[in-house]
Amino acid sequence: MDIGKRIGLEYGAATRDAFGEALREIGRENPNLVVLDGDVANSTRTEYFAQDFPDRFFNVGIAESNLIGVASGLAMSGKDVLAASFAAFLLCNAYDQIRMSIAFPQIPVKLVGSHSGISIGEDGPSQMAIEDVALATSLPGFTVLVPADAPSTRAATRAMMDHGGPVYMRTGRPKVPVVYTDGARIQIGRANGLREGRDLTIIACVLMVAVALEAADLLAREGIEARVLDMHTIKPLDEEAVE
Repeated sequence: MDIGKRIGLEYGAATRDAFGEALREIGRENPNLVVLDGDVANSTRTEYFAQDFPDRFFNVGIAESNLIGVASGLAMSGKDVLAASFAAFLLCNAYDQIRMSIAFPQIPVKLVGSHSGISIGEDGPSQMAIEDVALATSLPGFTVLVPADAPSTRAATRAMMDHGGPVYMRTGRPKVPVVYTDGARIQIGRANGLREGRDLTIIACVLMVAVALEAADLLAREGIEARVLDMHTIKPLDEEAVE
């Protein structure tokens, strides 16, 4: 991909890698954290956690519905729980279990779907989740996070784990342009302004944040100043920023 290179953005780690690194760090800090995966830990990067904390990692196999049931049960027993799989498998295959076992009873399980969107290349269309955000936002009481790059994913992972309710966060397979410096702050429900402008506002998320910054640069050459917002939280939406 060449996104962002025209305006000098450098490519960093994939968001799935940043998530895995942050999860491992949180595991060192929180001995109550347990992590589950649906037999794709090497892809979701929960393997980083598993390598350091094998006694707190559970591979339930290619059984996403069971993954959700086990995650809910562990959370109800007092554990801090994160469950991960490919976004397409997690949200599509196990939607009813998420709805009944996590959303309705408001069990604070954190869900992470990797390989989201259409940018996963050779993995093919069966692995591409284009409906995961729509499904997640329809779940009552769920928070939905869609970080743009590696630094913001690290921050979003921590914000997710600190949140008191159920959360879905999507991550991606390819390396992506860095739009934040290390130490990015993510406050759930509050969009981040990455560029100021008085003429119009471009609202974007995930990989399209870098595209929005490129578009703003092109508009500036025409004398049009565009504000760019990273809407890293889809639910709850920052309505004040949109207004």
